[in-house]
Amino acid sequence: MPSATLPRFALTGWSRENIVNPYPVYQRYREVASVHRGEPGGDAPDTFYVFSYDEVVQVLSSNCFGRGRSLDAAKASVPVPAEQKALRAIVENWLVFMDPPRHTELRSLLNRSFSPRIVTELRPRIARIAQELLSRLGQQVDVDLVESFAAPLPILVISELLGIPEERRAWLRANALALQEASSSRAGRDVDGYARAEVAAQEFTEYFREQVRLRRGRAGGDLITILANAQERGAPVSLDAIVGTCVHLLTAGHETTTNSLAKAVLALREHPAVLDELRGAEGLTTDAVEEFLRYDPPVQAVTRWAHQDTTLGGCDIPRGSRVVALLGSANRDPARFPSPDVLDVRRPADRHLSFGLGIHYCLGATLARAELEIGLQALLDGVPTLGYGTQHVDYADDLVFHGPSRLVLVNLGERCT
Repeated sequence: MPSATLPRFALTGWSRENIVNPYPVYQRYREVASVHRGEPGGDAPDTFYVFSYDEVVQVLSSNCFGRGRSLDAAKASVPVPAEQKALRAIVENWLVFMDPPRHTELRSLLNRSFSPRIVTELRPRIARIAQELLSRLGQQVDVDLVESFAAPLPILVISELLGIPEERRAWLRANALALQEASSSRAGRDVDGYARAEVAAQEFTEYFREQVRLRRGRAGGDLITILANAQERGAPVSLDAIVGTCVHLLTAGHETTTNSLAKAVLALREHPAVLDELRGAEGLTTDAVEEFLRYDPPVQAVTRWAHQDTTLGGCDIPRGSRVVALLGSANRDPARFPSPDVLDVRRPADRHLSFGLGIHYCLGATLARAELEIGLQALLDGVPTLGYGTQHVDYADDLVFHGPSRLVLVNLGERCT
């Protein structure tokens, strides 16, 4: 059990220094125990934080834990107040908050659009988008790499999959960011956060409902058309589920890839020898991409609920407890990864947990890997001095969706090719 010298763990109230680099904090807790009980919350359920690789795998893959508070999928727990009606309706229809059978039915419809074949076909288009964004960097002096490259790349790619015109990108990005302000890790720090998220949810709902109406019965390979026609053929997918899925792909899909790209650049700037090694190679290897994802994952924690009394890492977990699996800690567990705090792009690819595990393994993992590989390679090839110069970094006050909100590289535009 936890040492008396360690305070109760929580995902809020962290200093800026620890948000930027949470791994020493994880290490202190992990070395004492693999599971720590959180601060009691009155009528709130008990919360347990899981730090070690093997125990996180158990949480993500065991039937003892699910996304809903109970085995009844209709009672799934959604971290949105009931009065935020549009936002709640969207989030209730996110795959990440579903348990079988709803999860199984919807995911089977989506798998086709995120298959390795589809992603392979998308790779030339991803490369063109990356080059177009890179060419614009040279028109700036001080470049915010998040705003100018890491964020628009996945937004434009997801827009292609959904069949949304490019001129909607700024609107999509703004509304996606507004929705993130209602995430469980950010809610409560901004009194207007839920209100902005609710307005964004209303706009998204109106837009995607209209798009589904327009595309029913029409030919097309985009995801909205596929889902709309599947519903017409009697597939078990509601209009709310289609809207929720589109919004989920936009928010989770772009936020995670944005964070991955930005944090990979930061890692390279902190490890110039690694940057030089990758520049001297013919291209990014699979192992290198996996190592960036392991070293500093874009999502640090995911929540499950205990569906029965169980024991985890020697700690008794009562049924109905909230269980938070710390992916970032598991990825730095020395029991699984030798020298885990070393960025080693030659490390043999092992099963990191940055995309989760089990039935909720990230639907867009193959696409995210392609975006990270192609985006980083474009920066390595197109910005000869990517590892040099001054930087200004701001991190979002968030340990779930974890990454820089701004990454300004001074005078970078003058060095772009």
